[in-house]
Amino acid sequence: MNNTAEFIEVIQQNESLIYKVTKVYTNTKEDAQDLYQEIVYQLCKSFGSFRGDAKISTWMYRIALNTAIAHLNKQKKRLPQTPVSDWLAENIVAPDAPVDERSETLFALVKQLNDIEKGIVLLYLEGKTYAEIALITGFTVTNVGTRLDRIKQKIRSQINLKK
Repeated sequence: MNNTAEFIEVIQQNESLIYKVTKVYTNTKEDAQDLYQEIVYQLCKSFGSFRGDAKISTWMYRIALNTAIAHLNKQKKRLPQTPVSDWLAENIVAPDAPVDERSETLFALVKQLNDIEKGIVLLYLEGKTYAEIALITGFTVTNVGTRLDRIKQKIRSQINLKK
């Protein structure tokens, strides 16, 4: 795949995927915009080497999540981390995503997870199967199931603490 028009079409068709990754891995609108650009850049660089062995969305998720984690690691090395309230942080929301209190609460809880857990839960919320999540993350299907069970327990305990 080397066609610029084809690349632009793929990005437009899967833009919400990129927005969701940026929302989970950033706290400010500016950081989300930077990460969005970095993800698109990495996708563009890799587009010619996409072989079609997996679905395009699987390939995009893998690159987006790896880019987000690398971006986060760069940020951690450069700047001291200051806690930011998830409730006050600006968020980027995909144009087609419904915004309600429950989804915002869920995103706030997801943001408290570690980097790997964020990626796994994002893929799960997108309706990916354990096999697809394993393919994207490089974990085994069993490991994905175990991690998801632990993540769900973590989120449930956070919800119970807020009640």
